[in-house]
Amino acid sequence: MNFYQKEINRIRTVCYKNQEQLQTVIRTKKFIDVHFEKEMNLNLLSNCQFTSKFHLLRLFKKYYGLTPMQYLTDRRIEKAAEYLKKKMTVTETCFAVGFECTSSFSTLFKNKMGIAPAAFQKSNFRKVD
Repeated sequence: MNFYQKEINRIRTVCYKNQEQLQTVIRTKKFIDVHFEKEMNLNLLSNCQFTSKFHLLRLFKKYYGLTPMQYLTDRRIEKAAEYLKKKMTVTETCFAVGFECTSSFSTLFKNKMGIAPAAFQKSNFRKVD
């Protein structure tokens, strides 16, 4: 093993010291990606990974820069935009991505996307037609 390989291995162990923690965070993200439309909370996520919810919260924020719930909201909004482009109604989209209330969905969508869901949908209909 030459000097550069040794140095790469040393840096890798410093940056990713605890592989188990990294795997926990990656599995949590994948779980959210697959089950984003289901009711989810920090207790459920931590139970799935057999870890403390506070520990999971810190780890997720450390590696992704967001809390798991912030990531879930972003994922739902991203998917909602796809559904709205496919001509689903705002109400259908709201429930399809896991929101329970159309008003909170509309508010979050507007905050994240800068435009209301109905306006987003109309602007995309014009582009497609």
